[in-house]
Amino acid sequence: MTAPPAPDVVTFGETMAALRARGALRLGGDLGLSVAGAESNVAIGLARLGHRVRWAGRVGADELGALVLRTLRAEGVDTEYAVTDDTGRPTGLLLTEPRLGTLTRVNYYRTGSAGSALTPADVLPALTPGTRILHLTGITPALGGSAAESVLAAATAARAAGITVCLDVNHRSRLWTSDQAREALRPLLAHIDLLIASEDELPLVQEAAPGGGESETVRSLLAAGVAEVVVKRGARGATVFTADGPTDRAAREVDAVDLVGAGDAFVAGYLSGLLDGADVPARLHRAVTTAAFAVATRGDWEGLPTRDELGLLDRPEGTTIR
Repeated sequence: MTAPPAPDVVTFGETMAALRARGALRLGGDLGLSVAGAESNVAIGLARLGHRVRWAGRVGADELGALVLRTLRAEGVDTEYAVTDDTGRPTGLLLTEPRLGTLTRVNYYRTGSAGSALTPADVLPALTPGTRILHLTGITPALGGSAAESVLAAATAARAAGITVCLDVNHRSRLWTSDQAREALRPLLAHIDLLIASEDELPLVQEAAPGGGESETVRSLLAAGVAEVVVKRGARGATVFTADGPTDRAAREVDAVDLVGAGDAFVAGYLSGLLDGADVPARLHRAVTTAAFAVATRGDWEGLPTRDELGLLDRPEGTTIR
């Protein structure tokens, strides 16, 4: 029997059940049920673009855990190495509520969750030979000691195996402080090939003295061995820094509906371009395009494009495709 092809990308972390309110939670009303997690958002985005993606993580032995796995499988994501926790830990939960325009408030219920109990033994087997990229976020090490150990172990193993390691800083201030994040993320730099961060997240991984500017921070990261530093600038687009210098790209102009998940969509587009062998400008173009799809639709991942939809933003406004 022929073994299945290796994944293009392996990622892991906590995927939660997501309850989305249409108004203020304290006023009650309808809630929509879905799933969400930065790493699984990226996995779904990459799968829709035609890449082979594997997600590893822990879910509870409950109906919400079954929903997470069912959703990922339905989106074409490999969950063979996902673990269902049999110790009574539940699947994590988040609630989102719109507050002002596109400003959204998120409340997490993930303390003691199955996802927070992730161990190296859960994730290292998922790095099978032939894997091209390991995608990590700074959310997972914020969940607890064993989860942080898993991230460092996976990054170390992937680098040793010649797998490209990508880290999206993705700081969550409700999970840990900036000092805690810096202490956990800085040791990862020795194993990172591609670093992605928003402008305000760069100080969390800087090698330069605290208070240094962006250019100084980027230079220190490149000097530390990071091959590419991608700085997300929201509505102002993004910049990629390499040894050859910076490359800028403006954001795509769309009517913003929901900003949640836009960063994950950007990462999916950028990694897709990297997997396709595209140059930096083309990677950035795909990244800002997938981010625009996320911004223009509701949900963390529901509006992400398939590969044949990438050109839709180039159609005239009001176009009907028949």
